[in-house]
Amino acid sequence: MTVTVVTGANKGLGYETARRLVAEGHTVYAAARDPDRAGRAARELGARPLLLDVTDEESVRRAAAHVADAHGALDVLVNNAGVNGGMKAVGDCTAADMTAVLDTNVVGIVRVLHAFLPLLGRSAAGVVVNVGSGLGSFGRVHDAARAESRVSSVPYTASKAAVSMLTVQYARAYPGLRVNVVDPGPTATDLNGHQGVQTVEEGAEPIVRAALLGPDGPTGAFLDGDGVSPW
Repeated sequence: MTVTVVTGANKGLGYETARRLVAEGHTVYAAARDPDRAGRAARELGARPLLLDVTDEESVRRAAAHVADAHGALDVLVNNAGVNGGMKAVGDCTAADMTAVLDTNVVGIVRVLHAFLPLLGRSAAGVVVNVGSGLGSFGRVHDAARAESRVSSVPYTASKAAVSMLTVQYARAYPGLRVNVVDPGPTATDLNGHQGVQTVEEGAEPIVRAALLGPDGPTGAFLDGDGVSPW
């Protein structure tokens, strides 16, 4: 049995990722911060509901304890939950804007990893997938030919750059795990007002691939639909 937790699994990329992993035979916990949404998603997906708010330390602790009591270990963790913080001009960004986005997109991942790492360590081949973005890639944002260079969103882009560095640090600290960051590409979801050009099925593909990595797969890497990508 492969036990998997997907955060933010009640819609969008998280929902599709959970659906695909259920189809792969995983025992999937569809995690969401609202119990009704978690329950509805779990029923629709054939998954198990998990109440988990990445901004709430106690909620995360309880979620980890629930999985520990049920299974004793965790095989795959997909850190998908995130917010975009709106599309303000750079000069209009406030400290409050920044704090709100970082608390979910960056500190939230740290909260979840801190709680679940002991369980991942008990897996024979633990995997962590951090859902990032090409908007967090310095190379892409500096490339005038790419769409990422034309997006101004200080909190979101900075948060995704931070997720990339988090990934590298955790991968180095836990060489027995496969810890990677995945850019799903410009996917049409609630997060971007359905402005992306990809379907959720297309966007979830590299996330699912990373979740299915074996012990010989890459770690500390930036992955996208084409495989390992430059930072």
